[in-house]
Amino acid sequence: MAKDPVCGMYVEEKKDTIAQKVEGVQYYFCSNNCLNEFMAPEKELKKLKMFVIIGIALTIPISFLTYVSLFESRITHYILFALATPVQFWIGWRFYQGTIDAIKHRTTNMDVLIAMGTTAAWLYSSLITFVPGIFPFNEVYFDTSAIIIVLILIGRLLEQKTKAKASQAVRKLLDIQPRMAHVYKDGQEVEIPVEQVQLGDIVVVRPGEKIPVDGIVTEGHSSVDQSAITGESIPVSKDVGDEVIGATINKSGMMKIKATKVGQDTLLSQIIKLVDEAKSSRVPLQRLADKISSYFVPAVTTIAIVSALAWFFVGGIGLTFSLLAFVSVIIIACPCALGIATPAALMVGGGKAAENGILIKGGENLEIARKVNAMVFDKTGTLTKGKPSVTDVIPLGEINSDEVLRLAAIAEIGSEHPLGEAVVRGARERGLVVGEPQSFESVTGHGIKAGYGDHTILLGNRKLMKDNGMEVDAADDKMRDLEKDGKTATLIALDNKIIGIVAMADTIKENAVEAIKGLRQLGIEITMLTGDNTKTANAIAHKLGIDNVLAEVLPSQKEEMIKKLKSEGKVVAMVGDGVNDAPALAAADLGIAIGSGTDVAKETGGIVLIKEDLRDVVIAIEISKKTVSKIKQNLFWAFAYNMGLIPIAAGALVPVLGANMYSYLPFLAAGAMAISSATVVGNSLLLGRYKPKKYEMTIVSK
Repeated sequence: MAKDPVCGMYVEEKKDTIAQKVEGVQYYFCSNNCLNEFMAPEKELKKLKMFVIIGIALTIPISFLTYVSLFESRITHYILFALATPVQFWIGWRFYQGTIDAIKHRTTNMDVLIAMGTTAAWLYSSLITFVPGIFPFNEVYFDTSAIIIVLILIGRLLEQKTKAKASQAVRKLLDIQPRMAHVYKDGQEVEIPVEQVQLGDIVVVRPGEKIPVDGIVTEGHSSVDQSAITGESIPVSKDVGDEVIGATINKSGMMKIKATKVGQDTLLSQIIKLVDEAKSSRVPLQRLADKISSYFVPAVTTIAIVSALAWFFVGGIGLTFSLLAFVSVIIIACPCALGIATPAALMVGGGKAAENGILIKGGENLEIARKVNAMVFDKTGTLTKGKPSVTDVIPLGEINSDEVLRLAAIAEIGSEHPLGEAVVRGARERGLVVGEPQSFESVTGHGIKAGYGDHTILLGNRKLMKDNGMEVDAADDKMRDLEKDGKTATLIALDNKIIGIVAMADTIKENAVEAIKGLRQLGIEITMLTGDNTKTANAIAHKLGIDNVLAEVLPSQKEEMIKKLKSEGKVVAMVGDGVNDAPALAAADLGIAIGSGTDVAKETGGIVLIKEDLRDVVIAIEISKKTVSKIKQNLFWAFAYNMGLIPIAAGALVPVLGANMYSYLPFLAAGAMAISSATVVGNSLLLGRYKPKKYEMTIVSK
């Protein structure tokens, strides 16, 4: 069974079911009304506004003439018939169209209830008008059917407007898409629509312009404002080889970018698609609601018929009030609020997550995320930056730390080893001038030897120094302290005299400590999983405040470790880079992939964090908890509303208030139904007020 993305009713996925494929996703609808609203919401909203205005204009004189006698009763009935019939069959035709569609597909929907209730009131009144004396009463109820139709349409108008507000996140994303791009074609720069940019094209982006596609910088340097996509308030520096995201803003220098993703494959397009899909997504929590809804319309119809017949034959309140009892039950039970309870909350929650650079793939992942009680982090590239950097430079003589680092960088300038690159990068970050050595020799497994001017530089481990006749005892204690912290310590000697120690490590990501604290506050057990050696893993875990460490785990074993944790009855989330950790992400109850480099369309993770900020893991969990909480509230109020008011509509208060309560109850039923739908959407919109706690966490950590 599929679910109508507009009204939320259950629909069978059959060949003759109304369906539409949008951007590769198949949607099923209970009626053409819902299809039209889904495909052209603005057009339908405009049409609905017109019908509401005309409906009100016709219903006001209907209500006035019903209660104020200006003409003889038979003439009044004819006038009321003339005014009410367009409301019933023109303004209210959408309900008949929905009923016809439901009958064709052997199903039921909300339109069936509305059409049945209003038609009963209109038909009864028409018979009294044209066949006087057929019933013992002479009152007509054209006002009942007209007011019900207009009130329900007003409710749908409010619902569509609030839904449009809930869709604001998607519209904002659509608005930031650039329209044109400057591309090199046949040696010339030409301006073309973004849709025409192809993979591999070189795009020129000047300061102040939006980057049209996802790509890699091939020339130039700049800072890029990525706030619209990732939520980062500070512009990010971009150099040759760095990835850039489409729709972000180039702030300073001119760049040339090679297009790697275009059209629907760009990160922005994937975000829009995921957020838009949220409104038709389902959560396991909703299965009970869906099951009840599938039996709801037949049950309500039965209750309405039984209550009407019971009051007529047993209660003796007469045909008119018995008929109004039928109408009241039908209208008050219309499950509009039930249908939008989940989509409204999912749409707002998904939009709020997207604003914070978090993509949640469907309601099922939201449901799981709120239950997570064990979080497993990959170390390299997730908790740490994934590449070594210089952490300590310790002089062991008269030469200062900057010169020690500069000499080490000179020796490593030609090295392709990650540690060597870290030394060179560290020296340049300090603004040191790094020259080229005259000679270079790699001593396999021990280090390097380089000639610079009249000097010889040695950079390596203890063995290299001992082999060249130097004592390392004076440096040994400091080396051991650094190694206990999980750092790689390297000795440097100038002309066979040790002058210092350069230590490197894969450094912890910014905000990682705060993220771990935030997860602890949520009561989540944290484990670090890594293929690194135990000493290094424990050193990193100690700094982060993680007690559970699984080290020296092969990539193929990570999946087994996740399954072991699950077998202990834990709901496990795995946080990784989304590529190397794909098996583990898939094995976990919830996979959370970090990094803007992931392919959102194919990523294994159920949640994708665009930024490299680990605090977003906490935000994702918080948003999921709040969204599911809203869904629960919505479903509760929708069910409570129906369960509580159906008995009243069926006549539970007649012994207290008398049968005359049916003179006004159908109007109250229609108004209550409209208010309930608006209430559910309004409650969902409160999610938009959510603000991440990461700023408070930053203060706590200081």
